[in-house]
Amino acid sequence: MSESVYGEPKILQLTGSNAETVTIRAKALVFVDPVSQAILHHLEQIAPSEAPVLIIGETGTGKELVARHIHERSGRRGPFVAVNCGAISEQLADSELFGHEIGAFTGASRRREGWFEAANGGTLFLDEIGDLPLALQVKLLRVLQEREVVRLGSRKSIPVDIRLVAATNVDLADAVAAGHFRLDLFYRLNIAQVRLPPLRERPGDILPLALHFLNVYSQRLKVRKPEFTAATRQALESYGWPGNIREVENVIHFALLVAEKSEIRPENLKLNSIASTSMQATAGARLPPREQIAAATKALLAEPGDNLFNELERIIVDEAFRHSRYNQVRAATTLGISRNVMRTLLKKHGHLSDKPDDGSYENAAAA
Repeated sequence: MSESVYGEPKILQLTGSNAETVTIRAKALVFVDPVSQAILHHLEQIAPSEAPVLIIGETGTGKELVARHIHERSGRRGPFVAVNCGAISEQLADSELFGHEIGAFTGASRRREGWFEAANGGTLFLDEIGDLPLALQVKLLRVLQEREVVRLGSRKSIPVDIRLVAATNVDLADAVAAGHFRLDLFYRLNIAQVRLPPLRERPGDILPLALHFLNVYSQRLKVRKPEFTAATRQALESYGWPGNIREVENVIHFALLVAEKSEIRPENLKLNSIASTSMQATAGARLPPREQIAAATKALLAEPGDNLFNELERIIVDEAFRHSRYNQVRAATTLGISRNVMRTLLKKHGHLSDKPDDGSYENAAAA
């Protein structure tokens, strides 16, 4: 198991929207965005229980950090043991998880406890659980049900007391449908689910994360901490971050290496513009309509033209009038305004003449 790129655990103080200070003991668990704070509240609710937890999120979103936070809030006295299921060879996975006795297989010259025994009394984190071979999924299910393991080459069961936290960056429901993951194990793991959104869906975390890593690497590189220019901040916030938190760390680390003087400029940021555009387009297609409008408005505000408000108003009026089949009353009802206000707006944007009308398209001028 490789060492985390985030360094040693540290305590971060975050100020929430309710002005309360939240102390998070983790390595880079920066939750400032309202979406993230809702997740944090959810974590605080499920952490003290014994229920298995399934964390779902893209690579680099901080799934192991969340698992560690759950462990630290669980009150369990044993260790936190993290295992990457995708990094274990299928031939050795059984031994790695459940342990083996001397002579259990060629090369087994000594007895060895598995990860379940190593995590006894604590939390076992199985990352990329979707990569676990089907044969081991059966054994894992049995361990969760019986709370005991049997080492390879032994018939003796060993009781274990572990809290299981699993994580995946794939849709396990699709894996079940494809026959790659057991349905009964999915139900067993999916008691308490945590969906960890990608960074592009919690933009309020971007700058706090960038500032956190700026502090970390300034100290590590023993250089004076530079400042982000306004353009740099805008570039950081508008980027799609396909690599999520891990990419933020790498970008800030590189920027510190190449930045000159006392500031970090946009050209110091090694951003993948092609990947960003693709990710933002994909993300935009998945966002609810109001969030898509908010994102588009934010982009327009970054480069405002003349009469931006008037242009946005015209688009709303045009679309509402067209959607209601050019009926003023229905258009007003759709927008939640009075017919008189609607009529004023229609005149303003060239849809109506000054002649009296009955609320329908017959007396409306073509747009």
